[in-house]
Amino acid sequence: MANKTLVIAEKPSVAQDIVRAMTPSSGKFEKHDEHFENDTYVVTSAVGHLVEIEAPEQYDVKRGKWSFAHLPVIPPHFDLKPVDKTKSRLNAVVKLAKRKDVGQLINACDAGREGELIFRLIEQYAGGAKSLGKPVQRLWLQSMTPQAIRDGFAHLRSDAQMQPLADAARCRSEADWLVGINGTRAMTAFNSRDGGFFLTTVGRVQTPTLSVVVEREELIRAFVSRDYWEIHATFAAQAGSYPAKWFDPAWKKDADDAEKRADRVWRQSEAQAIADAVR
Repeated sequence: MANKTLVIAEKPSVAQDIVRAMTPSSGKFEKHDEHFENDTYVVTSAVGHLVEIEAPEQYDVKRGKWSFAHLPVIPPHFDLKPVDKTKSRLNAVVKLAKRKDVGQLINACDAGREGELIFRLIEQYAGGAKSLGKPVQRLWLQSMTPQAIRDGFAHLRSDAQMQPLADAARCRSEADWLVGINGTRAMTAFNSRDGGFFLTTVGRVQTPTLSVVVEREELIRAFVSRDYWEIHATFAAQAGSYPAKWFDPAWKKDADDAEKRADRVWRQSEAQAIADAVR
C-alpha cells in the first residue's frame, strides 16, 4: 500500500532539520544509510545537483568534431545522466522514489529556481522514459526553525503552482548548455583555425564576468599617475577648532575622467591661490 511520502531535501543537513522538526508530530524516525523513515515519511536528500544534461556526442558522433561545419549543436531533446561523483547518492534517491509504499513526493530542495531544477531533474531521471506517476507537492521554506518547517508542511504548495518556476529553471539550464557548448566550440574552432588546439571556453555567466575582470585590468594597466593638490585648513570657533577641506562648488562629474573630483586641484598655483584666499 502506497501510504508513505518521500521528502527530498537539497542537502543532508536540511534533511536532518526536517526530521527533528517533524518527529514530535509524526513520530520517531529510524536512521538508515541514505535516509530517515517513520510510519508517515521517508526523508532523504541530494547533495546539490545529482543529474546533468547529456553531452552532445551522445546525440550525433559527427557533432563531436569541433569545427564550424558541425555547428550549431541543437539536440532534438535533452537526455540526462548522473553526475559522476554523486552517482551513488542518485541511485539511493531513485530507489526510494520507486518504492511501492511511497505514494507521493515532496520537493524540499532550497526555495528558489535552482532548488526546483535539482528536484525536477531527479524526478525526471527516476521516471526514465515515462513519468513516475506520483503526485508532487512543494515544501517552500524561508526559515529553518522547527516551527517554520512544521508550518511549511501545513501549507504545502501544489505542483501546478510551481510549474512556472520549474519552466524558468529548465529554460535557464538548457540555454546555458546551448550557449556553453556552441560558444566554446565556435571560439575554439576560431582560435585554432591556423593549427593546434586552443580551448576557449564560453559561458552565460563566465564570459561576461571575465569581461568585467579584463576591462578592469586594462584600466589598471592604462592608468597614468598624476599629481594633484587638496586644500586643508583648520578653523577656529568659539567652541574650539575644526579641520576642513576645500571642495569646488562648481565641480561637475567628468564621464571621461573618473579621477577628477570636487576636492582635487590639478595645478599647484591654483591650489596655492585658493589657500591664500581663505587665510
